[in-house]
Amino acid sequence: MHLKNYILFIATIFFVCSFLSLQAQPTGTTPADFKVKGFHLDLRIQVMTMPALKAFAKKLSENGINTLIMEWEGTYPFKKHPLIANRFAYSREEVTDFIAYCNRLKINVIPLQQSFGHVEYILRHHRYKDLREDQKDYSQVNPLKEELNRELFTELYQDLISTHTSAYIHIGGDETYLLGHSPESKKKAAEVGKGRLYGDFIKLLCDIVVSLGKRPVLWADIALKYPDALQGLPKETVFVDWNYGWDIHMFGDHNNLLNSGFEVWGAPSIRSHPDNYFLTLWEKHLRNIRDFIPLARNFGYKGLIMTSWSTSGLYSTLWESTRDAADLHAIRRVYPITGFNLLIGAFFEGVNNMKPLNIEPFVLQYTQKQYGFSQQQAKDFWTALKAIPYEIVQGQISDTHLSMSSLLDTAQMVASTLHRLQPSLNQNEFEHYRLMADIRLQYLTYTAIEMRVNSADFKEDDIPEVLAALEALDTADLDERFIRLNKNSFFEAELKQENDYRNSKIQLLHQRLSRNKID
Repeated sequence: MHLKNYILFIATIFFVCSFLSLQAQPTGTTPADFKVKGFHLDLRIQVMTMPALKAFAKKLSENGINTLIMEWEGTYPFKKHPLIANRFAYSREEVTDFIAYCNRLKINVIPLQQSFGHVEYILRHHRYKDLREDQKDYSQVNPLKEELNRELFTELYQDLISTHTSAYIHIGGDETYLLGHSPESKKKAAEVGKGRLYGDFIKLLCDIVVSLGKRPVLWADIALKYPDALQGLPKETVFVDWNYGWDIHMFGDHNNLLNSGFEVWGAPSIRSHPDNYFLTLWEKHLRNIRDFIPLARNFGYKGLIMTSWSTSGLYSTLWESTRDAADLHAIRRVYPITGFNLLIGAFFEGVNNMKPLNIEPFVLQYTQKQYGFSQQQAKDFWTALKAIPYEIVQGQISDTHLSMSSLLDTAQMVASTLHRLQPSLNQNEFEHYRLMADIRLQYLTYTAIEMRVNSADFKEDDIPEVLAALEALDTADLDERFIRLNKNSFFEAELKQENDYRNSKIQLLHQRLSRNKID
């Protein structure tokens, strides 16, 4: 790369990302390619069937991806801990066969076992109640229950090692919201700080992994917030710096991670907050791919992992009593990964090329090649895809200058555009965009109704008109299309559950206003 082009490249990264304190490569050098090119699959919900999982791995391999981080959660069949597996869990034979298949594809499958926060699916069972940091929020283990934790996670890691051939185990470690919450944790945090409280437990986990002959991998957010947590960790530790479009110093001084001496991998995302059933920020994720992958190269990161979150990892608990949980429901579900081939393709383009992703040309070329569109059709598609990327929370639109009527008009235009476009290739793939647009249109139509009934001037006399509007929402058609498009990739029972969750507000409001007493 010529020096002039290199300077322009660095200047572009500085300008686009607004990162004013980067530690760049020495002038005149070219950033090295990533040794680890990976994809993260989140199976906390939307569990893929094994044939679909293998087909996805094959697609990754064909596009230069050599690593797959599997967040199995309740789909992994632990021998000594059978309560952890859920109803969609794979058999051990399926897991080992999948690992062998990926090995033949030269894909390294790294198991991700959450070991600090995000462990509701384990701690919900009273077999593990003595490990909880809190007896009503089951999301986090108490880091001071060292012997109990050591026994549990040693057994879980050993089981994963028995089926996986990777040199790594990902131990999670992100978003430990309850750090210092219990009386004993609060006492230690007051004495040595939350950084040491976190770091001492992470060291315990990392030491277990190293003693088993593997390298520990963990998310970097908490260590960035509390840099003293980095002290004393084994040199084999790998940190994953996840950044979904924010300033590099959001979690803490980023230079502490760069100067730590640990190997670091980067991680953008194709599905993350505020994405949900009703909203996908396509342009945001494309910008994340465009901006962060070159930045990770420039930092000298050894790997790049694309994350794909099916949920936020937070759960709403259905209680039987004040302490006994009957069930957990994932908060913030998103459209299944089957609808995100465009972003997955953009990731392939970004990670396999030394130049930053050029967003609009990529989208236009992708849609012309994948769907047989003309140049104008591709432009119309792109205009529709990036329109109205606005979240609605408690009846408030994130862009306060927009009215609900204008949002609805634009949503109707988007849906009409996508239905008007007729792909000559890969029609089933394209149908996901139409379905997502129709789901969003229905959601916005419902939200307008919800805003009306929440207004101060809503009266009982208005109920019949509102009920008629709710009944006009054709949820059955969207439900049928959703199952038909996704039935080859996911279990039908889970798809039906997804439909139920997606429609729940519509059904509940109708029942409330109609005083419908369901037998």
